[in-house]
Amino acid sequence: MSDDWGFMKDAIYGYIIISKNQKEIIDTYPMQRLRRIRQLAGSEYVYMGATHCRFSHSLGVSHLAEQLITNLSREVEISPTQIEKVKIAAMLHDVGHGPFSHISESLLINYLGKTHEDMTSWLIQKSVLQDKLEKIGHNSDEISKLAVGKLRKNGEFFMDQIISSSVDVDALDYIVRDSRFSGAEYGFVDIFRLIYSMNIISPNGDLAIDLTALSALEAFLLARFESFKSIYFHKTSRAVQIMICDALDKAKEELNFLDIKNPEDYLKWDDYTTWTMLKNSKGANAIINDLCHRRLLKVAYEQTSHVKEEIFPTIVTKDKVRLQIEEEIAEIAGIDPDKVWIDVPNLPSVPYRHSIHFEPMEIPVFQKTRDGKKIKKRITEISNVIRVLKGFLNIVRVYTFDDKRDVVSKAAEKVFGIPSSAKISM
Repeated sequence: MSDDWGFMKDAIYGYIIISKNQKEIIDTYPMQRLRRIRQLAGSEYVYMGATHCRFSHSLGVSHLAEQLITNLSREVEISPTQIEKVKIAAMLHDVGHGPFSHISESLLINYLGKTHEDMTSWLIQKSVLQDKLEKIGHNSDEISKLAVGKLRKNGEFFMDQIISSSVDVDALDYIVRDSRFSGAEYGFVDIFRLIYSMNIISPNGDLAIDLTALSALEAFLLARFESFKSIYFHKTSRAVQIMICDALDKAKEELNFLDIKNPEDYLKWDDYTTWTMLKNSKGANAIINDLCHRRLLKVAYEQTSHVKEEIFPTIVTKDKVRLQIEEEIAEIAGIDPDKVWIDVPNLPSVPYRHSIHFEPMEIPVFQKTRDGKKIKKRITEISNVIRVLKGFLNIVRVYTFDDKRDVVSKAAEKVFGIPSSAKISM
């Protein structure tokens, strides 16, 4: 008797086969809640089609994880249980996201010291997911670690790396999916060429990419770079995200966002419930009203560079330093400090967890000899494209209200200097 339940239609991969055990997890409230959490909250103000949700992304990641580990099983012994474990863990990798995805994560980080990965592990172990996983024969503790790439089982590091690594199935899906729905069209990447070129190398069982797929790897990293610049870090998307983040912060005590004693306290918040509560709150209703009328913050100053040794953006990510600079700009401009925002894309405020790993590290690659031996290589010694991309994408922006734009622009130039053109460090 087949273990397949049926299939679901996906805009990216066509039909995705769903197992009976997987269906048990899909039908839980924590997974269904992801239908009401947008993948790119804020980007719909720039790309009108960017309204897809975490649910479809999660199923896409699960599908790619199954494709990858099934392909690996052609050369090494991998049990059906391991395959299903990876498939389900990949599907649950984003279950801990709060409303508006990464935007609400700022509250978790700043006030609770938690990331959405921490919440993912917690929900898998403490919510209804625990019982469902045990029912279908999986250890919830193992799945909770594997879902965030922290199982770290000797000889099986590839299990974690399928879901969380420099080139993981999470990134392979979101680059293609976000590009498709935004219409930005940077996601023309042969991800299946990469998937079918991955293999396991000794001694720890690490995942690596065959150099025969070098062109596909370069195309992927270039697409990721362009997507971060044009989609994730778009100035208007970031303006919306900053405003929602500010609204959440102003309403946190009024709405008890951070009063999380059990999974249900956290799971009740999604984009729909949170937006409605913010709109009706005293602390945040003015911000939400501005968003409803598209009265957005404006960029008064922007400095962009691609230099690896860039100290300034790192300093600005420190809260105290950033607040001091915001106050200095406001004082020069003659306005209140709460009308100036400094934004660096990997700030804890509106964090993008993936941007922390934006620099392509030494992605594990190998070359096969004629006798089938796998020889590890350093990717940056082989690819000029990847060596150039090894720099950081540094963006520092100063936002303010539209009517304060000119005075804040002049004040920011006095503090930061006149913006220079973007430069690339070779």
